[in-house]
Amino acid sequence: MKTKGGGKGSTDAYCVAKYGKKWVRTRTITDSFDPRWNEQYTWQVYDPCTVLTIGVFDNWRMFADVSDERLDCRIGKVRIRVSTLESNKVYTNSYPLLVLLNGGLKKMGEIELAVRFACPSLLPDTCAIYGQPLLPKMHYLRPLGVAQQEALRGAATKMVAQWLARSEPPLGHEVVRYMLDADSHSWSMRKSKANWFRIVAVLAWAVGLAKWLNDIRRWRNPLTTVLVHMLYLVLVWYPDLIVPTGFLYVVLIGIWYYRFRPKIPAGMDMRLSQAETVDPDELDEEFDTMPSSKPPDIIRIRYDRLRMLAARVQTVLGDLATQGERVQALVSWRDPRATKLFIGLCSAITIILYSVPPKMVAVALGFYYLRHPMFRDPMPSASLNFFRRLPSLSDRLM
Repeated sequence: MKTKGGGKGSTDAYCVAKYGKKWVRTRTITDSFDPRWNEQYTWQVYDPCTVLTIGVFDNWRMFADVSDERLDCRIGKVRIRVSTLESNKVYTNSYPLLVLLNGGLKKMGEIELAVRFACPSLLPDTCAIYGQPLLPKMHYLRPLGVAQQEALRGAATKMVAQWLARSEPPLGHEVVRYMLDADSHSWSMRKSKANWFRIVAVLAWAVGLAKWLNDIRRWRNPLTTVLVHMLYLVLVWYPDLIVPTGFLYVVLIGIWYYRFRPKIPAGMDMRLSQAETVDPDELDEEFDTMPSSKPPDIIRIRYDRLRMLAARVQTVLGDLATQGERVQALVSWRDPRATKLFIGLCSAITIILYSVPPKMVAVALGFYYLRHPMFRDPMPSASLNFFRRLPSLSDRLM
């Protein structure tokens, strides 16, 4: 982390741990690349759905003059969510210390931690906390806006930094800001990509379900399709089994994923953070000051890139709005012929449902949906074509 006399490399590391209002700091191990603190700390857990944060820093202040303000350099950070720990079990693992610098992602080392969540009474006290509100009652009666929350978060960070600066030894404001993630809400192309892929991963199950249904419709596996027909018939004929069957499937899925449960508390994920393949210019933009200190040409290039990204987001939002407006157009008489057709179709459906047993209608619709590809037209259905022709307010935009 630093170079001393004779060009010799050196590191003077110390740890800072934070949980709730309690901050602790280990002693500084001077001139050691393999420091051993062997210090133990205890926190009172007020909610299992909270996070323990541990940061490692290189001490520069102890070698600086009184008049010289030297900032401690960050070596890495680890977050451990308490709820991921089993009760009364000791976890001893090594976690990589990763830091994102202007030049890219760098592994600064590893830290070995031993963590234990002591929970003497599992039921009902600990489990009852999961049903309690996360915030005080006043927050829900008179909620704060986003701008007010950001202002209060910044003020709280400043107050905590001033308070810890008076401790002995003092903690610098750069340490407090790093531990509290004070800069997590600043713009970053890398964070935007990471959040986008997080959304894609969350929706992956829906995509997988759609692919499975499409394979069933296409009769890729005839045996599976026949079994789905039989299950559909049972659920239609005995509708009181639909809800229990659904919950039974959820139970089976939970039991199946028990095999893949994490064995150790997770640390920082470089792949999830999109820090492995980040572009150097995006990193330079992320570490730029506010307001920007870059030349006008670079700012213009970044602004144009941001406009291109915003245009894609604008297009997606416009498409979502168009679909919603088409649903409204079914009964709003913006297209009189389409509304007449829709009302006539609804009237016919009403008469059919009143005169035909619902089970027969459900069976007919399900079998029509699962019909063999040889009986299916590859072109889009008439209902989809009808919906796509409905008017939206996009024609009235300037």
